[in-house]
Amino acid sequence: MPRVQVNHVEIYYQVFGKGKETILFSHGYLMNNEMFKGQIEILKDKFKCIVYDHRGHGKSEVTHTGYEMDNLVNDAISLIEKLELGSVHFIGMSTGGFIGMRIAIRRPELLKSLILMNTSAEKESMKALKKNNTLLWVVKNIGFFPVIGQVMPILFHSNFLKDKSRKSEVKKWKKIITSQKRKGIVPFGKGIFARDSVLEKLSEIKIRTGIIVGNNDVPTPPQYSKNMASIIPNAELFIIPDAGHSVAVEKPEEVTNAIRKFYNKIGLSTTKQRSVKNPKVSE
Repeated sequence: MPRVQVNHVEIYYQVFGKGKETILFSHGYLMNNEMFKGQIEILKDKFKCIVYDHRGHGKSEVTHTGYEMDNLVNDAISLIEKLELGSVHFIGMSTGGFIGMRIAIRRPELLKSLILMNTSAEKESMKALKKNNTLLWVVKNIGFFPVIGQVMPILFHSNFLKDKSRKSEVKKWKKIITSQKRKGIVPFGKGIFARDSVLEKLSEIKIRTGIIVGNNDVPTPPQYSKNMASIIPNAELFIIPDAGHSVAVEKPEEVTNAIRKFYNKIGLSTTKQRSVKNPKVSE
């Protein structure tokens, strides 16, 4: 299993494809690198696709400290530099989006383009912070099982959770979430939920940016994406119908189609699109 030591943590990563252009995928809280499987399966034909697990998640190291937002950004920056990737096309979902926009502000030379997926540039609301801290307390002191019934509808749209044909996928993600190490997940959650707003700094982002969001996202509703799109110069907004927070998992073809559409618009050639319905685009 490929691992690399960056920023005082051992990070697990995988590489797919051998394209000249590199896409770096950064997943959301409680998830792991598998959430982008649907996109990588198609994009690896044209790009080198690299995906990693955040510290405290999946197969990466569970550290005692280092879960502050700025340090998670440093993890990603160090990973880009350690693997000598040069400038990458960054795709970040939720926490990955928090990281991506901060790299774009702090180290823009490391990015060729940016896709922000189901994320927010704003700080956590007091209502959400109170709810999240309660859930974290339960996870820390009891475990995931008392709260997994509340967590799944936050992360996934009801259409996905109730779809009998996708029962095995739901079971898989429930297992991934409940298998995360509490020693990493709890401080990680506290770190990202305590993040500062960078909304007022988004106008500094000069690289081409695409924004993707499920229209039924619970933790980061579409309005957050619209706010970002209104500030980032020339940002493209894609709203995916009937999808929740984990849109890359729930609607893999629609999300891949949106990524292709964005890349084609900025001059990146992609493989021929599948015959799926185009995502709604908000201008």
